[in-house]
Amino acid sequence: MLSSLFAKPMTVPDGVDALPGRDMAILSPKPHAVHGRPIAAPFPDQMQTILVGMGCFWGAERLFWGLDGVWTTSVGFAGGATPNPTYEEVCSGLTGHTEIVEIVYDPNVITLDDILRCFWQEHNPTQGMRQGNDRGTQYRSAIYCSTPEQMDIVKASKAHYAGKLHNQGMAGITTEIGFRDAYYLAEDYHQQYLHKNPNGYCGLAGCGVSY
Repeated sequence: MLSSLFAKPMTVPDGVDALPGRDMAILSPKPHAVHGRPIAAPFPDQMQTILVGMGCFWGAERLFWGLDGVWTTSVGFAGGATPNPTYEEVCSGLTGHTEIVEIVYDPNVITLDDILRCFWQEHNPTQGMRQGNDRGTQYRSAIYCSTPEQMDIVKASKAHYAGKLHNQGMAGITTEIGFRDAYYLAEDYHQQYLHKNPNGYCGLAGCGVSY
């Protein structure tokens, strides 16, 4: 009974109930720790961006930064109401944000469908407000698109993978899909965390169903 008094919320708060946040960004971005490119805009003109949430963002970022055609990555927060939140505020469940990877990619080298193949296969998109043992609104699966063209591709990929999951008797997809709004970079120690801490925690795990 006592533990329930301190349980994190499992529903996303609206703008009225969310923490107030702050006007200033919490990070002055440094170059990407793996390849040295910028992690914040402006990016080269031909690049496209998409935001994905797969639970803890440490392992998810590592999954994408090594893909041929991905120009840079960063981790941060999106999908909520609190401006410029800290990691601790997001973990409280009172900001509405989920942990996010921004993927900046060259569509002439890698297709969005190839990125989405990794997204769907490498985590479990059926678990609602959790990912494995990580529980809370900040661990929900999410995709936030930058363009209507991306949205069409994302919706088609979701329908495709939902059929694959259904054929294996698995639950429906709970991934939150929408257009990107504000994206707030997380603190520097989270950026490329598993490059800086090779033995660090990574809870990323798929559900065993091929895309």
